[in-house]
Amino acid sequence: MFNHFNNTLNNKYSCQTINSKKMKKLNHKSFLMSAVLTLFAAQTFGQSAQLQVIHNSSDPNAAKVDVYVNGILTLDDFAFRKATPFLTWTAGINLNIGVAPGNSTSVNDTLKNFSVTLASGNRYIAIVNGVLNPINFASNPDGKSTGLTLFLKNNIRDKSNGGDVDFVAVHGSSDAPKVDVIARTVATLVNDASYGDITSYISVRPSKYVLDVTPAAGSPIVASFEADLSSLGGGSAVVFASGFLTPSTNQNGPSFGLFAALANGAVVAFPSTNQARLQVIHNAADPSAASVDVYVNGAKLLDNFAFRNATPYIFVPAGIVLNIGIAAGTSTSVNDTLKNFAMTLQNGNSYVAIANGVLNSANFAVNPDGKSTAFTLFIKDQMRETANKLSEVDLRVVHGATDAPTVDILAGTSPLVNDAQYTNITSYLSVPPSSYILNITPGNDNSNIVASFAVNLSTLGGGAAVVVASGFLNPAINQNGSAFALLGVLPDGTVLLFNNSTSGIRAKNEAKFNIYPNPANDYVQINFAGNTTKSSLLTISNNLSQEVKSEIIPTGISSYTLKISDLPKGVYFINSTDGKSVSNQKLIIK
Repeated sequence: MFNHFNNTLNNKYSCQTINSKKMKKLNHKSFLMSAVLTLFAAQTFGQSAQLQVIHNSSDPNAAKVDVYVNGILTLDDFAFRKATPFLTWTAGINLNIGVAPGNSTSVNDTLKNFSVTLASGNRYIAIVNGVLNPINFASNPDGKSTGLTLFLKNNIRDKSNGGDVDFVAVHGSSDAPKVDVIARTVATLVNDASYGDITSYISVRPSKYVLDVTPAAGSPIVASFEADLSSLGGGSAVVFASGFLTPSTNQNGPSFGLFAALANGAVVAFPSTNQARLQVIHNAADPSAASVDVYVNGAKLLDNFAFRNATPYIFVPAGIVLNIGIAAGTSTSVNDTLKNFAMTLQNGNSYVAIANGVLNSANFAVNPDGKSTAFTLFIKDQMRETANKLSEVDLRVVHGATDAPTVDILAGTSPLVNDAQYTNITSYLSVPPSSYILNITPGNDNSNIVASFAVNLSTLGGGAAVVVASGFLNPAINQNGSAFALLGVLPDGTVLLFNNSTSGIRAKNEAKFNIYPNPANDYVQINFAGNTTKSSLLTISNNLSQEVKSEIIPTGISSYTLKISDLPKGVYFINSTDGKSVSNQKLIIK
């Protein structure tokens, strides 16, 4: 027993207590007797618990405190935002915990006293929080008491239950309202936490996170912090909000921050940060810009970045001017940039930057609507990396074809995109995850299908994408650049090229056909303008533009019988393409 007692005295906190000048003013004999009796009770009857103490009182007058337990000085000059490791305490008896100024000389100097009884075998945290005189500080927006107090929580872990990082979160900022804490692009970790709340355990992978603190009502971000948990796998922590949102109305106390107290007593500050999310897409069809280098504030970000490629979303600095320079793929330094663009991103926002246009407009076809085709960056904020609903796919459509006029994109009988001009980026469109036939028509003539694309979104439920019109309608008068195509760009940087066998630019109505009878209910006859010269694909899409049937049409025939008795009543579209031309007819099944 006495060996254990001696080991306990060697603990840095016990040593600090005994070696303190203040301790000399205490009755040393009384202290030893109390400590022996405490340890004897703990060992003989197994009545012990573990407790970690965290100092989170932001009151400048409590920057350092002394903590007395049952009259004995236990923590001397215990500083703000410091923590003890888990220490063994006697359980099953009343512990009177007194908090005194850091210059106290005895237990008689305590300002606040708290009565605590610990349960045997349990593990606790005790957080000193609040202010000494609330009248001198801003009141809590939710009406919570801000007086000096002790937040006590049991069932605390000194390690995680697995390979993750386990932590509880503590709202300890007295002038802050109810908040959420969001791990950006991951999940909401804390929901509707009021001052004084301590959450249940939250488990996350050991990694780096950006944590956004927002009012629970969903207003803009109050503050953002970098939390590097990559080395804490298997560990645990207490993450606590600390300080004042508005120091000027709180005795100029410490500013708001996020901190983590580890099981060994180390306290880690999460540095504040201003970051945005950015995806870059190369959609400039000029052959001279087939591969480019991208510089940001003088440093090369992307090397030999190829046409119709994209980056994943990455974190970039926000709140400062970013100078984005575009250079040839053979560049040797930022001095080789051909075009430069200045932009300032907002903390917490997500952006897409699309390189588009041509380097010398005089060498390319003009835009039919008079839009400038000069090389530029299309910038759009409020981008999504996931859909708002797991049952849908969220899309933004970009008209990025310099020589294309105003267009509609048909999904069924109604335009999915209406009157889009070059440079336009739509609001988000939400569609079910499925396979679609998207038909592009002039904005003023939905009967004239310019191009048709098979777009398979069936595996993207809950995801988001940017759909980009790319290339030239007429490559021959555009330096023989890439032909018109439709791209799907996913948040991870994957680019899906939709110009497959069901797409093509139709210069003439070569593949025209008619349907008889129409309306029909069992079979229809597909009559072509002449004998087919090559095999072609016949597809049927429903009113939502979802493909429901397809058949291969052989060569050398002028008509084809198509069974439709297996399809429900409704409005459909039949598309026929041979890889070079495409035509489309409406079919009504009665």
